[in-house]
Amino acid sequence: MAEQARITFAASAIKDLEDLLAYYTGEGVPDVGKRLTAEIIAKVERLGAHPLSGRVVPEFSVEHLREIIYPPFRIVYRHDKNKVRIVRIWRSERLLRLP
Repeated sequence: MAEQARITFAASAIKDLEDLLAYYTGEGVPDVGKRLTAEIIAKVERLGAHPLSGRVVPEFSVEHLREIIYPPFRIVYRHDKNKVRIVRIWRSERLLRLP
């Protein structure tokens, strides 16, 4: 069996999740924010076994920069050997700019 990739989150991705929770809390539906956050994390967890399953980010066309589309979110990550680093978690209509 292949070795699992180690998954980490950049500070920018953690802030994106915190902002998502704050937004839905501010809208009076904190349970929606919690559910979406849990679903996003579940999508990220599968990258441990399948780090190349996301598509190459079209704006950059760099093999190691990939994304999972989980409408309406883009989960952008960097893949290096046995590591996956979640970089951003943005709504898909936003233009992508990396920190």
